[in-house]
Amino acid sequence: MSVQPFPLIEVSGPPLERGRAYGRQAAGRIEGGIAHYTKQLEALRLSAADVGGLVERYLPIIEGFDPNYVVEMRGIAEGARVPFASVALLNARTEILKLALNRFEGHAPQDDPDGCTGAVILPEATRDGVLFHGQNWDWKAECAETAVVLKVHRDDGPDLMTFTEAGGLGRSGLNAAGIAITANYLESDRDYRRPGVPLALIRRKVLECAHYALALRVVATTPKSAANNMIVSYAPGFAIDFECAPDEAFQLYPERGVLTHANHFVSPVALSKLKDTGLINVPDSLYRDRRVRTLLEPHIGSITMDHLREALFDDFASPWSVCRPPRDNFEGNLSASVAMVLMEPARGVMEVAPLPAINRSFTTYTLEPEAPTRARAQAAE
Repeated sequence: MSVQPFPLIEVSGPPLERGRAYGRQAAGRIEGGIAHYTKQLEALRLSAADVGGLVERYLPIIEGFDPNYVVEMRGIAEGARVPFASVALLNARTEILKLALNRFEGHAPQDDPDGCTGAVILPEATRDGVLFHGQNWDWKAECAETAVVLKVHRDDGPDLMTFTEAGGLGRSGLNAAGIAITANYLESDRDYRRPGVPLALIRRKVLECAHYALALRVVATTPKSAANNMIVSYAPGFAIDFECAPDEAFQLYPERGVLTHANHFVSPVALSKLKDTGLINVPDSLYRDRRVRTLLEPHIGSITMDHLREALFDDFASPWSVCRPPRDNFEGNLSASVAMVLMEPARGVMEVAPLPAINRSFTTYTLEPEAPTRARAQAAE
């Protein structure tokens, strides 16, 4: 597999203009991502016309959430010279594929679980009094060749930077206001009872927020189609983990300045109200979050980014490990920790390593933080 650095895509201007610029710069990787998911759609016996019909069914939900996202996706499609429906699929993959699966009677091919192990270290637990936020993104190994780092310069809010599949509007990332987000797969018995806003667009909306409270509101109150875990941090020193059901969110907070999460519900309130149906796909989740925390705890009060890096490199019980080497999953597809993403929001720094189980080379990407964020971070010290 390729271990080339993820390309930086830098855009600005109104939604259509920046979408076109994004599409032109990332055309090859967008085409690669579309080709990859097209194979999956073909396994479901879906034609291009079928996909277009599914997108049309989902489009009103996206437009109702933010019509500019549709405009930006149309720009991406124009710039990359690919069908709009394909770009929409990249941004609502999980939700649209579930619509496709509903066409089948009885057993249907299942979409792979999107794994991940995430962590936040608050300033009081670090050596230099700064917040760290990191994640391993566990997904299809081929996506190491179709992901990018997208930097968006905005006139109507803070600039943002996100690691995402090419053509996607957002995944994990940070913004110039000091807000950062990562996300992890969850599954519950409430999933897909009603349509909701695509998860990728919720994450993008968080990164567009100038205020932490508004970012939290986006995660906690936006209706979703399925469960998902989202960790939202703030550079001056705060983080909340939201275990989201489609219609409800359950909060978890750091303990002794450390927050870790993998792919199963741990909130007692959540577990009293719903059934976790995802562990059949990710049984290793039961120890991955604890492994990261256990490796960090001896260093609480003096944790550095290197400590977090090494914790996320953990290979305990490999290949079912925090840092997952390429291996077959339960569906027979090649799965891996596609990327390790490490962020220091106060400085606007993101370090990313592709396929970290076989590669320890990081590329550093930077986003100039806003002056008020730096002032608040200094005041917190």
